[in-house]
Amino acid sequence: MTAYKDLSKDELKALKKELTRKFEEVKAKGLKLDMSRGKPSTEQLNLSMGMMDVLTSSSDLVCEEGVDCRNYGVLDGIREAKQLLADMMEVPKDNIVIFGNSSLNVMYDTVARSMIHGVMGSTPWCKLDKVKFLCPVPGYDRHFAITEHFGIEMINVPMTPTGPDMDMIEKLVSSDPAIKGIWCVPKYSNPQGITYSDETVHRFAKLNPAAEDFRIYWDNAYGIHHLYEDKQDYLIEILMECKKEGHPDMVYKFSSTSKISFPGSGIAAIAASDANLAEIREQMKIQTIGHDKLNQLRHARYFKNIHGMVEHMKKHAASMRPKFDTVLASLEKELGGLEIGSWLAPRGGYFISFDSLDGCAKAIVAKAKEAGLIMTNAGATYPYGKDPHDSNIRIAPSYPTLDEIKRAMEVFTLSVKLVSVEKLLAQVK
Repeated sequence: MTAYKDLSKDELKALKKELTRKFEEVKAKGLKLDMSRGKPSTEQLNLSMGMMDVLTSSSDLVCEEGVDCRNYGVLDGIREAKQLLADMMEVPKDNIVIFGNSSLNVMYDTVARSMIHGVMGSTPWCKLDKVKFLCPVPGYDRHFAITEHFGIEMINVPMTPTGPDMDMIEKLVSSDPAIKGIWCVPKYSNPQGITYSDETVHRFAKLNPAAEDFRIYWDNAYGIHHLYEDKQDYLIEILMECKKEGHPDMVYKFSSTSKISFPGSGIAAIAASDANLAEIREQMKIQTIGHDKLNQLRHARYFKNIHGMVEHMKKHAASMRPKFDTVLASLEKELGGLEIGSWLAPRGGYFISFDSLDGCAKAIVAKAKEAGLIMTNAGATYPYGKDPHDSNIRIAPSYPTLDEIKRAMEVFTLSVKLVSVEKLLAQVK
């Protein structure tokens, strides 16, 4: 294929005419397609339906601690649920606290606690003139929404193929005491699907922050969410690395079963040092007498152990893999060689990241919507919704059916072509 930038003005005009004709044909179909959020499909939700039969009215509802799970008690999670999630998060059982169904909720609470009460005796953030967070970009919009909600200044840190730009992070963190944290999705990152390299994790563990209350917010949301059995990324465990480097308190690690069992009814957890967890438990005593122990028991008895969870995730991969492969094949077939976009082929996670020509992402998303395809808002993968290049678009293949994805990609690739041609024509004299 000839790159669009190598076409003459007349060739671009002719191409635009042909693409417009095709686009109007697709638009006339009245499609209603949605690839905006990374939600599991109904097929994936059905994989966990057996969990609904684990507990019945005749079940023994006493957990390993000897507590009746129908009643009050067990503040930080029942033993068998802690073991299950500790194995999933690759941490010791004693370094984990189980919460409700949402890790996002735990992250919000962790920032809120720091704002109101400070971190392990340091000044509450709300009493400081300025609080800053580092944000690897493109990244997870809901992370950025939390820090924006609390008025925390966000600083973009570019992602590289091995993780965020560590030179920049080391320089900023060591020199500015107002920087209190960094958001990380270290494995199969949202949206690029990048896994942090060994060197990147080592450098995180060796950080020497100017702020004593600096924390790494390590959201390992996709720790066991592989797409391929023969191609799986490996991530070094950050808690142990920080401990080795003499920084045991520097990281909060988050995860949940949201995209393993039921997103609305999973279990979430935080893993951290003994000192961090002691502080968290103290505040939890005021907030709750304990989270949903019946749900914790249901998960523990259904999955039994980490091996059961891993086998279960192979079923998720079987559902997701054809969808990802279809998106990637469509991008390659329709856009390969045209030099109007680039993308990564992730080995796991929930998203595919697409980068258009600069200044085109918003127009592409708007054009796709015109033909009935809803995408994640352009700019959503950046703090304040402002992509400085207006180029990144997050593709979420999980929820639509395979047939819907094929139609959606026809709309998307056509939109990319049309907007790109218009941009290039505007530049030609």
